[in-house]
Amino acid sequence: MEKDSKIYVAGHRGMVGSAIVRELRRQGYTNIITRTHKELDLINQQAVNDFFAAEKPDYVFLAAAKVGGIEANQSALADFMYDNMMLEMNVINAAWKNGVKKLEFLGSSCIYPRMAPQPMPESCLLTSELEKTNEAYALAKISGLKYCEFLNRQYGTDYISVMPTNLYGPNDNYHPTHSHVLPALIRRFHEAKEAGLEEVTCWGDGTPLREFLYVDDLANLCVFLMNNYSGNETVNAGTGKELTIRELTELVAKTVGYKGRIVWNTDMPNGTPRKLLDVSKAKALGWTYTTELPEGIHLAYEDFLSNPMRAER
Repeated sequence: MEKDSKIYVAGHRGMVGSAIVRELRRQGYTNIITRTHKELDLINQQAVNDFFAAEKPDYVFLAAAKVGGIEANQSALADFMYDNMMLEMNVINAAWKNGVKKLEFLGSSCIYPRMAPQPMPESCLLTSELEKTNEAYALAKISGLKYCEFLNRQYGTDYISVMPTNLYGPNDNYHPTHSHVLPALIRRFHEAKEAGLEEVTCWGDGTPLREFLYVDDLANLCVFLMNNYSGNETVNAGTGKELTIRELTELVAKTVGYKGRIVWNTDMPNGTPRKLLDVSKAKALGWTYTTELPEGIHLAYEDFLSNPMRAER
């Protein structure tokens, strides 16, 4: 990408999209275009086609998505599948029809099989069944990355995809039921500390293993890949490190300053037992993360405190 190339970031108000915009600006890119959901509904095919025909972006980062944690995924299966599939197909198709030089599609590590080999290489995609609790979202994301691959193969486009592990950081969603595990824990322990509660109840038994990547590190990789990678296979984005949900919970409680008891509700689901990404491909390309988890959680908590209204999302 040239510094004055016209770059469209879809989903610029979300955690990932806003991080990509910050990273592009940090690296000196000056011609970034964005649209809010009110200005452009990506589920509306005609609106998306009109936007691309008028703006003719050179590069596209597709970071827009309908996202949520276990509860949100389970309670709105049809919505998660329809909204994500429609918006990504509309954007990718319009990019192709309007001659976009390169597009990068943002997915999620939940695309990989529930019992995939650990750590999960990119090549294990579609080798066995998905985790049921986020199957709808995963199927939509798989469709998006496959559409990019098929356009490359049929029409010679240069569309790539990146699959991040669990993300956290500035602009995260701290909603009590619609957020992912790390921001949900930040909010829960903060509110428990403020209320002087003696104990906090967490879902499951704390044994699942998870990997977490600070969103600004992901954004750095996204720009890096746009400039340095072409290929049909996706690229994993992660740290290559994992910890149990119990260890994560204790780390968040310590960071927030909550000193009460942590109780585990084993009647609630654990989700996938383990989700560690094989990040050797990104490393071989010359990239690695820089933000360790304790530092990242501290930065995320500062972000949460700086804008309490974000907790209402």
